[in-house]
Amino acid sequence: MSVAERGSVVARAVSPLVSAGRPSWRSARAVVVIAPLSLTIVLGLWGIRRQNSLWGDESVTYQLAHRDLAQIWHTAQHVDLVHVLYYAVMHEVFGLFGGGLLTLRLPSVLAMSFAASGVGLLGLRLAGPRAGLLAGLVFALLPQVQKYAQEGRSYAMVCAVVTWATYALVAAVPHRARWRWGVYGSAMLLACLLHEFAVLALVAHGVTLVVSRVPRPVLRAWAVTAAGVAGGLLPLVIRSAGQAGQVSWISGPVRLRYFLVVAVVGVVCARAPLGRRGPVRLSVLAVPILVLPGLLLLIVSLAKPLFVDRYVLYGNIGIALLLGAWLDHSYRLWRSSRAAWIAVAAVLAALVLPSLALRTPQSRSNDVTAIGAAVREEGRPGDGLLYLPGRQRILTAADSGDTCLLTDLALAQDPVSSNTLAGVELPARVIAARMLEFDRIVVVRAVGAQSSADPREEAKTSTLRRRFREYGTTHVNGARVIVYVRDRDPSLGGEATTRKP
Repeated sequence: MSVAERGSVVARAVSPLVSAGRPSWRSARAVVVIAPLSLTIVLGLWGIRRQNSLWGDESVTYQLAHRDLAQIWHTAQHVDLVHVLYYAVMHEVFGLFGGGLLTLRLPSVLAMSFAASGVGLLGLRLAGPRAGLLAGLVFALLPQVQKYAQEGRSYAMVCAVVTWATYALVAAVPHRARWRWGVYGSAMLLACLLHEFAVLALVAHGVTLVVSRVPRPVLRAWAVTAAGVAGGLLPLVIRSAGQAGQVSWISGPVRLRYFLVVAVVGVVCARAPLGRRGPVRLSVLAVPILVLPGLLLLIVSLAKPLFVDRYVLYGNIGIALLLGAWLDHSYRLWRSSRAAWIAVAAVLAALVLPSLALRTPQSRSNDVTAIGAAVREEGRPGDGLLYLPGRQRILTAADSGDTCLLTDLALAQDPVSSNTLAGVELPARVIAARMLEFDRIVVVRAVGAQSSADPREEAKTSTLRRRFREYGTTHVNGARVIVYVRDRDPSLGGEATTRKP
């Protein structure tokens, strides 16, 4: 679908609510739900295979979800406990629909579509049908939303559950019925169990209620519900604290620019009179959920780096509501001029432009499909195989056919039998001895991987440096695949070559 065609679809969806003076509530609600949901599905299916590429985190999902539930649980005791519920869900999805690439990503497409309809309903409730429709469409077009709608990870599901939990909160404030607070608490607990950092949305909700000056019984009901969510999450937090080394790769804020840009844009939009008067105002709801989760992660990162944009993906709920309401405000202010339409077109065009780039293999930090293919092409039957560092064995684990003819020189126990992601490696001296039994070794070296003090890694690098020489290198997205040959083998002489696939 071209940019022009997508713009036409958006224009047809917007026009009924823009041109109609007083659409009926039921028809407005239907349009606000269906149009953003449909657009998100269309964008999610467009280029969903990303040229059949797969990146490292998705590869983890693919492998773990193909293990049985007992193996998933045992593996989670060593690594990725924070994602264990998501892996269990995907295990059932694979069991029902098969374990292909589409099955891996379709749950995220559907989850983000439900999130888009939830954002639309929030905008409808807080600012009217036109603002709700625009908010839902803006949400569907946001670059982060498009990106993670096509990714086999938990973040789209978390975003969807937080969206509907937020809607449940807004609905609970005026009615005060206990069952509504039960729905809100259950949704928030589910979101937190899918990913612990969803608890930061709970903090944002609390700030919204305090700033809104809701009656004390409402604030008390939220506090009791929040305590229940925190209590339900606490066992997972305690158990997963021992796996903090998993985020040691975060040396500083990851993709901070997007968060800063949308936060500034959102705060600027919030200065306009947006939405209706009521127990909860749109700006008072949207600004905290947009800004606070990311800001809290940045503050924590002063002691331990933890900020990664996808961890607070649900912050896009806030920017979508603010932009949608601002566009509605602009239209009402300048409806007799072209300025309103120019503003709408400019915002939508700015969101559409990154769409093509998001659907390429290069949009992710690595491509395990390309890495595996390079290993298969460069390796010869009987060659040795090494990973630097060993935990990057995950980079070729998606397709066992890529490495089946090679000998993994460091592997003592495979990932499945050891209930790990990358397996268990041999002692350093054994690895070095095994390396000397081979004349050719194919090395997978992850881009950006830091040197490790682990004796195993030191044994690999020192043996390669002293007893082997580089024969050829293939650069792929996220790694280098290097062939090393023994110096004493004259038949394989010649200059080292560097190739890019």
